[in-house]
Amino acid sequence: MKPTLLSLFIASAFIGSASAHEYDFKKDFPTMPEGLEHIGDSHGEIDVDSNGLIYVSVAGGKKHGIQIYTADGKYLRNLPNSRNNHHGFTIVREDGKDFIYASCLGDSKTAALKLTTTGEIVMEIPLSALPAEEGAKGKDGKTKFALTHIDVAPNGDIYIIDGYSSDKIFIFDKAGNYKRRIGGKMKPWKFANAHKFAIDPRFEPARLLVCDRVNGRLVHLSLDGEVIGDFATNLRRPSAVDFHGDLVCVAEIAGRVTVLDKEGEIVSELGKNDDKKLINTNRTAPEKWEEGLTTAPHGISFDTNGDVITTEWNKWGRILRWDVKK
Repeated sequence: MKPTLLSLFIASAFIGSASAHEYDFKKDFPTMPEGLEHIGDSHGEIDVDSNGLIYVSVAGGKKHGIQIYTADGKYLRNLPNSRNNHHGFTIVREDGKDFIYASCLGDSKTAALKLTTTGEIVMEIPLSALPAEEGAKGKDGKTKFALTHIDVAPNGDIYIIDGYSSDKIFIFDKAGNYKRRIGGKMKPWKFANAHKFAIDPRFEPARLLVCDRVNGRLVHLSLDGEVIGDFATNLRRPSAVDFHGDLVCVAEIAGRVTVLDKEGEIVSELGKNDDKKLINTNRTAPEKWEEGLTTAPHGISFDTNGDVITTEWNKWGRILRWDVKK
């Protein structure tokens, strides 16, 4: 969830202690929906609302869509009107209310939805709003978009990234009207699978932090698309980021979760797995999971306490959590 200035201040004061960089793996998290052994195909995202509820997008299984859990991991319900293609979504606080902005991957009609936390659709951005000339061309010669994440700037502009296709970022105003695009595979960005991104609130003015996955780096852009520079390099295929105070947590799909400080230095490594047969794949079966070790971190969020929760790219569906040491 996008933090408020007050929460950032409080969190910054809290994480000043050395213990804030130490985490304990939480066993038996979460509690599965009744009748399910696993959550379902977790090719999606995870985020936390202002009340501490946890939202997880699930692509397959009996409870596909966006699942909602309590702060301690008990399944509550699915979000009405959510779809099974929300590869990336972000919870944003606006006028005292939480809203879910969800990109729609591979949808034939919809680029993104804005929903309330009770599932009411507030806005829909149609796929036709994207300029066809900016899309990549498929083998059949037709324009192809593969929208993988979404976030909202402080002024209300909506950013949607085409991370599985052109690596471009499309900008809309708060009413959903198309404005322009930034980014791409070309210079000066030279992205290669710009998988997800987030508005980085730790700087003034705010900026974009892009997960340039194949290049193993996090890249800062201005909100207008100017390249500020690499924030972190030599990462294990970074796939998603989230913020808590001055910290950023990173889901690295090649078997690691990291926590970095404001200078881009790693202060914690969580769930590191060096078995190449088990990582960077969605086919690592539950019988091969090891407690506290990741296989393919794909979505990530801090909760309101600064604990780290990641959802893995996995056909069966897997969520892991590390609680900050008090």
